Amino acid sequence: MKTVAIIDYGMGNLHSARKAVEHVAPDTRVLVTGNAEQIREADRVILPGVGAIRDCMAEMRRLGVDTLVREVSRDRPFLGICVGMQALMSRSEENGGVDCINLLPSEVRFFGGTLTENGTRLKVPHMGWNQVYQAVEHPLWQGIPDGDRFYFVHSYYAEAKGNPDIAGRSHYGVDLAAAVARDNIFAVQFHPEKSAGPGLQLLKNFTDWNGTC
Repeated sequence: MKTVAIIDYGMGNLHSARKAVEHVAPDTRVLVTGNAEQIREADRVILPGVGAIRDCMAEMRRLGVDTLVREVSRDRPFLGICVGMQALMSRSEENGGVDCINLLPSEVRFFGGTLTENGTRLKVPHMGWNQVYQAVEHPLWQGIPDGDRFYFVHSYYAEAKGNPDIAGRSHYGVDLAAAVARDNIFAVQFHPEKSAGPGLQLLKNFTDWNGTC
């Protein structure tokens, strides 16, 4: 039986993520755990995250999760979700600057208080359904139409322009990286566990993925 470990460091939609993975892969053992050995032994690992990146990174460093993520993301399928995606970047400009895990070179930007589109002011956070356009062919996009809609909740984003790891983009006043991918790492800004059919398909694809493209 395959095992998926969802890293529990006190910050994330752990229950909904676990239920979603169990739903799409009933033959998979899903663990919500902060136990380093259980995470090391898992076939696949998910890093969730909600809230402020400063608080998330503080907890990760206190618990040693940042080091563990660097280790386990080298050799098995690894999925980051929402702030779990942002944590993989080099730095976030939140709170004057927060250093992240630095597995991916991008920086995380604030949408700003005067975000507009065609003269209309947009609300921040970006909350709700938005289209995701696939930037690369990838096993995690299998069975998901290009331009399908996913559910977002965030005030900070990784830029799409010039991003060497871009796997999917969305637009909300600016072009943003909705998904990034490198080797056996795939990470999404949206919440697949809240994104109905497309999100569940992505999670199913993750449980079937062997970590190669």
